[in-house]
Amino acid sequence: MQRFRPYVLPVAIVLGLLLHSFCARLSFLVPFIIFAILLLTFTAVDLRRLKMRTLDVWLMLFQVVVSIGCYLLIKGLSGNDTVAEGVLIGVLCPVASSVAVISCLLGANRATVTTYTIVGNLMVALVAPIVFTLIGHHPEMGLWKGFLLMLGKIGSTLALPFFIALALQMWLPKANAAVARVNIAGFYLWSMALLLTLGQTIDFIFLHGEGNWHNIAWLGGLSLLFCVIQFGTGRLIGRRYGNRIGGGQLLGQKNSAMGIWMANTFLSPLSAVFLAFYSVYQNLFNAYQMASVNKANRRNNLAKTKKK
Repeated sequence: MQRFRPYVLPVAIVLGLLLHSFCARLSFLVPFIIFAILLLTFTAVDLRRLKMRTLDVWLMLFQVVVSIGCYLLIKGLSGNDTVAEGVLIGVLCPVASSVAVISCLLGANRATVTTYTIVGNLMVALVAPIVFTLIGHHPEMGLWKGFLLMLGKIGSTLALPFFIALALQMWLPKANAAVARVNIAGFYLWSMALLLTLGQTIDFIFLHGEGNWHNIAWLGGLSLLFCVIQFGTGRLIGRRYGNRIGGGQLLGQKNSAMGIWMANTFLSPLSAVFLAFYSVYQNLFNAYQMASVNKANRRNNLAKTKKK
């Protein structure tokens, strides 16, 4: 089964493109899928030993400073709100809930990745309502209402599985161990969430893209650029703290489902196209990384066999 993993994500992307109308109708399942992914992730690590690191601080600073800075720069130079908001949400977007699935397959430390999954999402829940209110798309919503809406959306998918896993570890360790043993299922659940989310956004493009192809082209090009920047910068920061792979995945791998919801709720809905393209780019890169790791593993196993 392991040899087929690199092909799961490209297949999910293609099916999302082909079955976009069907996926849009099933997109309501995504929060439940993310909940299951997080529960599998949290049960596989001792939550009582998690602690915040300097790496986490630098990654959060990058998300906040670069997202706001790029928004102001692009809007100031071009006056294009949609493109500026696309870049804003593409950088500020929280780390993917399923980041531990891919990161651990690539060799990252599960505890480090799990910590940032929690603190990074909570940081966005606190910062994003302030930023969106200042942008002023929905002044009637207000800071407090926006904050509660965002915190409720993230909290329902993040906090609940966290506390369930913590309760299992404290009072039902055997049940926790049983769930943790099947945590690889999170990878396939993530592929399903990707399929539905991508299909939903592609469906939106078909419905509302006419007359907006110029903006869509800019969003697609900048999405690729920032995908490279974020994975590359994350690896540079992570290398300094002995976690190159983890740093790259934590900064580069985005929760596109959450980001698209944020764009549709607080910003121009067309800005969500940035994350639709980003989802394709990041998952093609992840598929390439997994294929490289599998190839290296097969080479190492073959070398060990010859030595014997």
